[in-house]
Amino acid sequence: MMSVLIAGAVALIVAMAGTPLFIRLLVAKNYGQFIRQDGPTAHFTKRGTPTMGGVVIIGATVLGYTVSNIVTGRLPNASGLLLLFLMVGMGLIGFLDDYIKISRQRSLGLDERGKLIGQAVIGITFAVLALQFENENYRTPGSTRISFIRDTGIDLAWAGAGLGVVLFVLWANFLITAWSNAVNLTDGLDGLATGASMFVFGAYTVITIWQSNQSCQYLREPGPGCYEVRDPRDLAIVTAAIVGACFGFLWWNTSPAQIFMGDTGSLALGGALAGLSILTRTEFLAVILGGLFVIIVMSDVIQIGFFKMTGRRVFRMAPLHHHFELKGWGEVTIVVRFWIIAALCVALGLGMFYAEWVSVAPS
Repeated sequence: MMSVLIAGAVALIVAMAGTPLFIRLLVAKNYGQFIRQDGPTAHFTKRGTPTMGGVVIIGATVLGYTVSNIVTGRLPNASGLLLLFLMVGMGLIGFLDDYIKISRQRSLGLDERGKLIGQAVIGITFAVLALQFENENYRTPGSTRISFIRDTGIDLAWAGAGLGVVLFVLWANFLITAWSNAVNLTDGLDGLATGASMFVFGAYTVITIWQSNQSCQYLREPGPGCYEVRDPRDLAIVTAAIVGACFGFLWWNTSPAQIFMGDTGSLALGGALAGLSILTRTEFLAVILGGLFVIIVMSDVIQIGFFKMTGRRVFRMAPLHHHFELKGWGEVTIVVRFWIIAALCVALGLGMFYAEWVSVAPS
């Protein structure tokens, strides 16, 4: 437990103290946000606000994880390193996207082909490696079984190990792309995505600590309620570091934001969320925990689909938070109310997680 607390505290301090220094660097280089012309007019005042703040979130997370391991004298495990690889890799793609936007002064960064290729390289590498690194109990970080709160009976390897790996790679890449785009779409108002991410990764900190305490590997007498997760303690350290990093960054990112996380942060956090859902065997539970992100993505899908079919719009503007902006809601009001929705989704997800354990654990 001490390693989890140290990771969160170190990441928080680094993010809180490092963000203003990064802001000064970005201002000196004139690396400011470019605002799209078809968005809400209230956003025009944000033009030039430093972006790429996700660099701080990623750096604070990695540093928190590293310092925690050094202080407690523990070696990193495969699951934690894989999660960090996915987070940093997706953040690098976002960084390139942000840099192109800034350097060319336009709202479009990497073209879709370049972004998809980059995400595919990172995602495929992560997925293939997740099925490697068997420990002494023959467990790998990932599993070819589809999971809800734990692995279900649906196994992608039903037709053979080779096909199972291919299907798992496709499934993992779908999750990575979906979650990174979901967080990216949510990052449209000051502090919205950062605060929502704190709730979701906070929930995963609780889940991974619980899985560690109820791990089939660590219990002397494993029962039916234990969890087949390879390195839950390592994942708890990473998630605590992410929460701390987001907490420290939010101090500077809340309205009126002095810095934006940019695609650097949103793709990194989305990739980390997808990776956690895979490594903790909670792929469909993540849909409930990250319900706010799902709602915002669905608003965009509904808007585009309905417009193509009828030529009319369901919302004044998509994603959903911009609809409420155009209805006259204040930015802070929207953000706080969406945080409440995120908290309710997290509460529902944690309740389902605990209820499932109670139903299968021996009395």
